[in-house]
Amino acid sequence: MNKIGVFYGSTTGTTEDVARRIAEKLNVPSAHIFEVSKLTEALVNEYDVLVLGSSTWGAGELQDDWYDGVNVLKKCDLSHKYVALFGCGDSDSYSDTFCDAIGIIYEDLKDAHCKFCGAVDTAGYTFDSSIAVVDGKFIGLPIDEVNEDNQTEERISAWAEQVKQEIS
Repeated sequence: MNKIGVFYGSTTGTTEDVARRIAEKLNVPSAHIFEVSKLTEALVNEYDVLVLGSSTWGAGELQDDWYDGVNVLKKCDLSHKYVALFGCGDSDSYSDTFCDAIGIIYEDLKDAHCKFCGAVDTAGYTFDSSIAVVDGKFIGLPIDEVNEDNQTEERISAWAEQVKQEIS
């Protein structure tokens, strides 16, 4: 069985809440859920699966704590790890940068030889543009707690089941 660690960057608490909900669906104990500011190479080495979450800020930017977090990850050997990405965004007010943080983390790690899992179909989402869309799908789970919070639980549940299958 793969050991899963959940790492999130959250300024307002929304991404932290989503991280905890995802962890629950993946059967990850709370002791394995971390703010990304706590990320170290030793911590990364403890896990087979890294679930990484960030909100998108400004004009499609990472949550502040992720800048150091990405630098830590780039120094790690991720070649035998699964990486599942999720992010929070606002598809109405920021429809041209919706959940771009997922795409930024992907771009930073795509050459790290990890295996990405949890790509999500764009159908059912309303947005204009996102760098998180790779080969026609979101490279991870986008969540919009501002405009589509009524879909969050279903999206998390479906995604968690998908990730479980992809890492087994």
